[in-house]
Amino acid sequence: MKTKVELYAAIRRDARAEGLSIRKLADKYEVHRRTVRDALGSAWPSPRKKMLPRRSRLDPYKQVIDEILRADLDAPRKQRHTSQRIFDRLVAEHEMEGVSYSTLCEYVHDRRPKIRIEAGRAAPEVFISQSKRPGVEAEVDFGEVWVNLAGTMTVCYMFVFRMSYSGKAVHRVTASCGQEAFLEGHEHAFNVLGGLPTGQVRYDNLTSAVAQVLGFTRGRVENERWTAFRSHYGLEVFYCRPGLSGAHEKGGVEGEVGRFRRNHLVPVPVVATLAELNATIDEWDTVDDQRRIGSRAHTVSESFAIERPLLRPLPDDRFETGRVFHPHVNRHSLVCVRMNYYSVPVRLVGRKVRVLLHASELVIFDGKTEVARHERLIARGKPRLRLDHYLEILLRKPGALAGSTALEQARQLGTFTTVHDAWWAAVRKAHGEAEGTRALIEVLLLHRGMAHRHVVDGIATALSVGALTSDVVAIEARKAAHAETGMASATTSSPTGPVGQPAELSPLPSLTERRLAALPPDSRPLPSVAAYDQLLRFRPPATGQGDTP
Repeated sequence: MKTKVELYAAIRRDARAEGLSIRKLADKYEVHRRTVRDALGSAWPSPRKKMLPRRSRLDPYKQVIDEILRADLDAPRKQRHTSQRIFDRLVAEHEMEGVSYSTLCEYVHDRRPKIRIEAGRAAPEVFISQSKRPGVEAEVDFGEVWVNLAGTMTVCYMFVFRMSYSGKAVHRVTASCGQEAFLEGHEHAFNVLGGLPTGQVRYDNLTSAVAQVLGFTRGRVENERWTAFRSHYGLEVFYCRPGLSGAHEKGGVEGEVGRFRRNHLVPVPVVATLAELNATIDEWDTVDDQRRIGSRAHTVSESFAIERPLLRPLPDDRFETGRVFHPHVNRHSLVCVRMNYYSVPVRLVGRKVRVLLHASELVIFDGKTEVARHERLIARGKPRLRLDHYLEILLRKPGALAGSTALEQARQLGTFTTVHDAWWAAVRKAHGEAEGTRALIEVLLLHRGMAHRHVVDGIATALSVGALTSDVVAIEARKAAHAETGMASATTSSPTGPVGQPAELSPLPSLTERRLAALPPDSRPLPSVAAYDQLLRFRPPATGQGDTP
């Protein structure tokens, strides 16, 4: 498609070379004869006429509003006109009709700062370009993102740490924007960057770091855990002004949040877990390192290669970013953390446990022993139960299994499969509800010491041959585990059979052999009864020769 300049050039060329008339030129190029005349008159098209501004019903009153705003410049601060007062005066004194209050508010909001500038009472807002030194400054921000998490549209939060010189940015999505996510995002960024900036890191006045803003100054009362964290890593912080004006003080990371969200999180990502999403985000960050920011001569990775050696090294020990709680285990074998409930083994009912809450998971300890680990819940008042925690009590109360919430959640997660259900139905039909359910629970206990897939294979094999006892399932599960281990060792070592064929599997070891193999080597000497010889009435000769009397 020709531009208007090219069209004019073609018309002028044909008029000179072929002597075509205006009508023929208009027919040839399918334009109006007026366009042909304009082209013959000038090689450069005339600029388009600007449209006249649309008239507004507020136009007759704009001069009055400006006079009111100018008069407010000398009025006491608490006795200046509000938009509502201006609206009321225009209606009462000037009989204004047909103008909405929102239209007047928009005009007042736009004109008030301009009138202050025109009167010399304020300076116009000017942005000054900044030059950043490599390895010195960085910026941090949180952004809200939506994720289709396990089939549910969920609002999550993206932590962004951006180096000011190179534009190298590290992103991480978490279930919350609490202090745990804030600190974990920093640690992840430090590990990816391989060091720490030597100068200031710019922040909003988010509650994870700032407990109180001291008036209109740069002074801040910091959160104690944040103070300890930045002291551990030696961070020099700079807090921006509150509100929109402060966003301009860290515009690089503000723009980075929107750029990354538009380019990588549209359409809404569909993932099963946040760990899966963060692994993909790490790959996107690597790809983004090859881009150029604006008109810069170097890519992000080339610029970061310059500042990477200038970063301060990380400390040898890490800072514990998780928040510690000490809740009691209630009668449902649940602990309440941040208004959500998580299951623990039933033996801990009534006791106090220690919970370490992270951004996307929490770990529960009994003393120094880890007893449970759960993915963190986002919505409040929800339970997250693990069927394994209730198996001991279900052996005594088998009737409670069928309608339990723990079983329903196990089905949703896929840990309680259709194979389990089929075997459970068959064993209940053969042995009755109570005994059949107890047999199923004994099978579920096998998951504690064996891989999930091996137990499922054992259940399927036992079901296929009609063996409806937990002992048969255990044996078949051990056979599946042994076959997988044997296959792996046979294919990695030199096979005894044809090329590509696994070697013949060794016999299945007994339970005693398996248990003894798991024990550490015994370096003690063999036992001896020689010390008991001194109890004999007639000791044997020292030489050990001759008959004993």
